[in-house]
Amino acid sequence: MGLFVTGIENVPPAAKGGAITIGNFDGVHRGHRELVSRLRRMADQISGPAVVLTFDPPPAQLLRPDSAPPSLTWMDRRAEILFQLGIDVVCICRTTELLLELSADAFFEEVLVQKLAVAGMVEGPNFRFGKDRLGDIDLLNELCQQNSVQLSIASGQAEDGEWISSSRIRALIAQGDMLAANRLLVEPYRLHGIVGHGAARGRTIGFPTANLEQVPVLIPPHGVYAGRAFVEGQTILAALSIGPNPTFKDATSKVEVHLLDFSGDLYGKEFEVELLERIRGIIQFSSTDELVEQLKTDIQKTRKIAT
Repeated sequence: MGLFVTGIENVPPAAKGGAITIGNFDGVHRGHRELVSRLRRMADQISGPAVVLTFDPPPAQLLRPDSAPPSLTWMDRRAEILFQLGIDVVCICRTTELLLELSADAFFEEVLVQKLAVAGMVEGPNFRFGKDRLGDIDLLNELCQQNSVQLSIASGQAEDGEWISSSRIRALIAQGDMLAANRLLVEPYRLHGIVGHGAARGRTIGFPTANLEQVPVLIPPHGVYAGRAFVEGQTILAALSIGPNPTFKDATSKVEVHLLDFSGDLYGKEFEVELLERIRGIIQFSSTDELVEQLKTDIQKTRKIAT
């Protein structure tokens, strides 16, 4: 596990003098992996840490609160994947109005030079920074030269003729196409939440579910999904129902997780579940028996997909 730094006011020495890349890294996709790989090589060359500088909350949430896109990963998960890819330090810069007012030159000097003692940088060709995103790669190159900072420009990655991006992955998840989204991600897409009380109907028909609440990331559209849950150190096959339950005349949209081969009380506990594939849409069945037969089929498909 790497070093997780919250805030840039008192950055520890282990996070300084390294190679840095800046961005949201939402979802941590294959394009991010290529950038991180280049950053790791640069950090080794300059004998410093490989540092990701990211922002919490994402700047778009302050600048465009009504149109800011939903997140694909919560911060701890984002850091976990980045550490797995070889990052030494994930540094969280708290997004404030004061920070957003910094010009590109001031951001470079006050944050990168003074706080992090940057020695090298790796960024993509469309990187923008500073107030109103006026800083571009040309200005970054100029500032790096002035401060004896090594700079490497990483090209983006394409898949099927399109650039891999968080916005592209977000669109695929919004369509329920988990197979396509997961091909672009470093790790399969995950939800995270706390188990709340539900109607407990699943238990009465032999398929108890955990109602996942307070989910901080984009929830895929209504449907039944095959996945895996991560609960108290265990990995458990899981079938998820996202949406209402029309068979019982319940119009409330929920995330209900049926854990296969598991029994125990999870109320109030946190857990994560990764979504591998959408099995079907939400259907109104004519009877409980018909629903039960379909659930048996869903579980068979889940075992085949997730095992």
